Amino acid sequence: MPAACQNAASRASRGNGRKQSAPLRGFMDGAGVHRAFPARICTNFGLSDLLGGLLSKIGHRSPCLIMMYIYIVDVFAERRYSGNQLAVVTGGEGLSVETMQQIAAEMNYSETVFANTIPEQDGGYRVRIFTPAREIAFAGHPIVGTAWVIRRHVAFGGSDTVPLNLSMGQIPVTFERTAEGSEIAWFLAPQVRFGAVCGRESIAATLGILPSDIDNASPVQMVTAGISAIIVPLRNLQALKHSMLNLDAFTPLAAQGFPPLVYLFCRETHDLRNDLCVRFFFEAYGVREDPATGNGAAFLGAYLLEHRLLGGSDLSLRIEQGHEIRRPSLIRLRARMSSGRREVRVGGQVIATVQGELL
Repeated sequence: MPAACQNAASRASRGNGRKQSAPLRGFMDGAGVHRAFPARICTNFGLSDLLGGLLSKIGHRSPCLIMMYIYIVDVFAERRYSGNQLAVVTGGEGLSVETMQQIAAEMNYSETVFANTIPEQDGGYRVRIFTPAREIAFAGHPIVGTAWVIRRHVAFGGSDTVPLNLSMGQIPVTFERTAEGSEIAWFLAPQVRFGAVCGRESIAATLGILPSDIDNASPVQMVTAGISAIIVPLRNLQALKHSMLNLDAFTPLAAQGFPPLVYLFCRETHDLRNDLCVRFFFEAYGVREDPATGNGAAFLGAYLLEHRLLGGSDLSLRIEQGHEIRRPSLIRLRARMSSGRREVRVGGQVIATVQGELL
């Protein structure tokens, strides 16, 4: 019997009803980090019925099958309480779609992720991503943050690659250490498709800016990879600061098939070390602004390659975001042409802020 499950059974047999400092389904490693036991370990050792029956007699739920944990992390963050918040729920394989949506609305972050703790046959961990309003197929900061949580709290072996299975396919996330000692999680973005071009006058009216604020070196264009968004190039930081999506003014564009997800960028930045400054607006029971947008950065990487911006076919960029809403973020972008195809990778740091049990 694994030591952690022995300890759990021992505590239960003593009738200790007090809240334990460490979750039952797991163990504390040498660094004091909680590592969850995948449910298959308890199942393979035949502990489910034993512990489930034992603990039910004293009012505990089974630690091996139905305990769910929630982790809150800041993604694309250089320090705590910056970047984009993400809630990751593990152990919720039995939850209904309705319940997952309710939890996402309760968290009220840009996205909440539900991650299976048992890898599928291809080695990938099944994940589902929800905004407060709906389930979505692809989003960047949930991919980065979820891979970090799985690597640290679920998977054994400390692999530098964590494959995630989304509805649109498997996306591998790799971890590398920088010269400064920071750990960066990178995901390979899916191929981006380019769609309709939007008139500058039309999009300017929805953003509360002038058509002349939009850079004419490249088009305002819809892009798609799992979800769709509109890329809007702006001339300067002032235009970026003054922009705000107006959903009523967006109605004519919505009738033309454009999505109410708008990603704006300019070459002027708050921090001279960075290459681009961006903002991302989207609709979720009103207009929301994202502090850091990984899928938007993936869209942007493909867009820059497609329109040959910023000097070439091999880019390595630092993208800042979130300053206008007091959540400064840093997204790293690598984009290049490889064998005639666009290869775009998005990376950033992850910093944990909260972990606990979902009741």
